[in-house]
Amino acid sequence: MIKQNLKPINIMLADNNPLILSGMSDIFDRDPRFSLVATSATAEGFLGMVMRVPVEIGVIDWQLPVLGGAKLIEILRDQETAPRLVIYGDDTPDLPRLAMTAGAAGFAPRSGDIEVLLSTCIQVAAGKMVFPFLDIRDLQNDPIQQLSRRERMILEALSKGMTNRELSAECGISINTVKFHLSNLFDKLSVRNRTQAIAFYYSSRLSNGAGGSSKF
Repeated sequence: MIKQNLKPINIMLADNNPLILSGMSDIFDRDPRFSLVATSATAEGFLGMVMRVPVEIGVIDWQLPVLGGAKLIEILRDQETAPRLVIYGDDTPDLPRLAMTAGAAGFAPRSGDIEVLLSTCIQVAAGKMVFPFLDIRDLQNDPIQQLSRRERMILEALSKGMTNRELSAECGISINTVKFHLSNLFDKLSVRNRTQAIAFYYSSRLSNGAGGSSKF
């Protein structure tokens, strides 16, 4: 069971559809579990706000103009204070996988009950990754494909025995951002620590016949 936060979850919404944005705003504004910080109809507006104001969870449309969801996630991924992002989109077969690969923390379908979105946001705020439409068994055929480019880089660097400080210097990001990427990486690979992640890395290379070169 997910523990309820003692204080409301700071949340921001971004959607190009004014009816959806208005409806979501009303629901989150009335729910005492959340504190609605702001709304935006564009990725640029969302980005500008979360760079200035503390936001824990961002609910965004994958097709958000002008940057789009994937690019927005990529930009925010290296920010220390970036919110965890939930994609609220059409339940097409590929979208949850694309969202997860890009670095989102959760997905909720527009066709579902609004309670699904609320529950997803609460779980993501508690540190979970929520992708109900993904077949985890299928992903396990090659879980490394879930990782973003930066996460793959960090995993390979981990295999060389680098510390967080060394990873920070190698990737040109802060130590807090390294920790953020490591947390996401561990979740996606279903491991608990860096030792297990390194073991997974070498096991994956052996199973793929990559004896001398990495697929990353």
